[in-house]
Amino acid sequence: YMTYGMLTPASLVAMIAHKYMHEYGVTSRDLAEIAITQRNYALNNPAAAGFGRPLSLDDYMNSKMISEPLRLYDCCQETDGGAAILLTSVERARDLKQKPAVVRAVTQASTKGQEQMTSFYRDDMNSLPEMELAAKRVYEIAGLGPEDIDAACLYDAFTPEVIMQLESFGFCGRGEAKDFVADGNLRIDGRLPNNTHGGLLSEAYIHGVNNIAEGARLIRGSSCNQPTKGVEHVLVSSGVGVPTGALILGQD
Repeated sequence: YMTYGMLTPASLVAMIAHKYMHEYGVTSRDLAEIAITQRNYALNNPAAAGFGRPLSLDDYMNSKMISEPLRLYDCCQETDGGAAILLTSVERARDLKQKPAVVRAVTQASTKGQEQMTSFYRDDMNSLPEMELAAKRVYEIAGLGPEDIDAACLYDAFTPEVIMQLESFGFCGRGEAKDFVADGNLRIDGRLPNNTHGGLLSEAYIHGVNNIAEGARLIRGSSCNQPTKGVEHVLVSSGVGVPTGALILGQD
């Protein structure tokens, strides 16, 4: 496929996104809801590239097509930056300045036919089996299910990957994620506030480490967009279309 111009992450993801969108009726407006919701979060985050830079539906629709169906704002940024995570025992963390976010479960996952961002030769391109395995394992380790997750930081290199992960992690059934998103469930007052810092789309692309940091802030209650409902458990996922992983953070 590289000889036909599929040389970039956007072009590789676009093929899978196109097939999924065709199968389940996902439209650009559904993708726009993700991009705009996360930009609205970034507006309140002084550390975000999207801070003070609103994104309207017209802005989204009129932006450059990168690799159909992915427009500019469907794609994560290229960012210079850094993030750090301090990991220690719960006992020691209780004596530190910040309220701890406890690691309830963490796992890695890879499945049959796994490639690096492509996996074009699997039987089913409309799902993310590596994410489904990560979901099964992380829920089993934590003794929790999707109904126990109050907020998320789903790896958002591209907007369609957020939609597909909602199904992988059991927040809705196959083909139902577009409706889950369209109903505003990723917004601050929705069922699953997602990437409340702006995520890789609108805060920064630090390979998802910044998403882990936001997960910790959500548990502490210190996010710049803290949901009004209580946040007891946060799900964080890692790279999509590659050997992946998942993390659940919880209250002490």
